[in-house]
Amino acid sequence: MGGKPGLAERIYRALKNEIFTFQLMPGDRFSESEVAGRMAASRTPVRQALYWLEHEGYVEVASRSGWQVKPFDFAWFEALYDLRIVLEREAVRRLCGMPPGTCAEHLAPLIAFWVDALPLEDGLAVSTHDEQFHTALVAATGNGEMTRVHVDLTEKIRIIRHLDFTRDDRVAATYQEHGRVLRAILTQQTEEAQRILTDHILQSKAVVRKITLHRLQQSRLPPVSSQI
Repeated sequence: MGGKPGLAERIYRALKNEIFTFQLMPGDRFSESEVAGRMAASRTPVRQALYWLEHEGYVEVASRSGWQVKPFDFAWFEALYDLRIVLEREAVRRLCGMPPGTCAEHLAPLIAFWVDALPLEDGLAVSTHDEQFHTALVAATGNGEMTRVHVDLTEKIRIIRHLDFTRDDRVAATYQEHGRVLRAILTQQTEEAQRILTDHILQSKAVVRKITLHRLQQSRLPPVSSQI
């Protein structure tokens, strides 16, 4: 996101956070004027921020003068997860086919973080490192187009993927499963590495779907009155 002007970037990040935390719900409509009022800004940087969010697939123009958070489409997210599995399985196959020394050199930073270092406890930080882990596997193949596509789909699923790390058991499981994937690659066990990786991604997909549905349901509930 380098190069974005300061005020527009601040508005972009604030709106994106509101979408990620379901303060702005899928299907919610709003105007540029409303956002400008909340952000204490003119409509110009607001419009620029919304164009960036539209390009990333989070919002869409609802009418000539309004915007809408894109309705939630689980089929679309599941299609992206399927594509992610295809890319990462191929990356694992290529890594297992490399000379052991070359593969070990590529994976050394991942081994240092996911196997040798003490686990982080902050789920948000682990979420960021998890993204970097999976992207690094693809990037280590040396195929720039595979990496570009993977980075793009990672951005698209981030809105739900980070929910996987709101549960302590999933944080612990991520460390364990990443370690197993890395050890299988280093010992050139292609099918085993692919199996562990696929199960890892499918489990994450199932968890985030469950949490997302729960968050959406909770967000739609009317507030509970404090009066007796």
